[in-house]
Amino acid sequence: MSASDATNSLNPAPITVALAKGALLKDSVRLFAAAGLDFAAVLEPGNRQLMVPSTCGRARALLVRNADVPVYVAYGQAQLGVVGYDVLREHQLPVAQLVDLGFGGCRMSVAVKANSPYRRAADLPAHCRIASKFTRCAEAYFDALDLPVELIHLAGSVELGPITGMSEAIVDLVATGRTLEENGLIAIEDLFHSTARLVGHPLALRLDSGELQAIVDRIAGCA
Repeated sequence: MSASDATNSLNPAPITVALAKGALLKDSVRLFAAAGLDFAAVLEPGNRQLMVPSTCGRARALLVRNADVPVYVAYGQAQLGVVGYDVLREHQLPVAQLVDLGFGGCRMSVAVKANSPYRRAADLPAHCRIASKFTRCAEAYFDALDLPVELIHLAGSVELGPITGMSEAIVDLVATGRTLEENGLIAIEDLFHSTARLVGHPLALRLDSGELQAIVDRIAGCA
């Protein structure tokens, strides 16, 4: 064994966790703290680091966009991650879903203008336009209804679709419904409910000597 190999065996690579910026971050940090990994530094107002070590030194957090969490996990740059179920349904990357964490609850819904005649998704006319960030989820849903639609991908502010007349409806995440209400829209049907999920890299989990599973078990006990 070379000197470098001996050093690596004594100092194995740290566990890397992909954490989503935004609404899921605070609860994610809380759960990992309960599992013995303190990433509280990512919550500091002045933090600009995208890779933050835990206080124990045996792990590090990658601070990424919600949609990028399963990408980093799928490609093995992170062994664990926290991401919304909506992202997992939309991107369908090969990650292991380990624990439903229960927070970040919302629903994927079809919404229309409040003064429209549509009150069920099935009421929408064939070949109408649907605007969404989640076009894969929308496509699967309308295919199941046997309703052909034209999907328009938007990166943000999908509410403007019906407001401007570009689309008859939208498919988007709804939490309180306030944004819809303030823009004259209503949700008429839900595709599914979404919460935050703990995900893992399948190969890393299979090769795990027990350390990853211990973290998963502690998080599951706190979720």
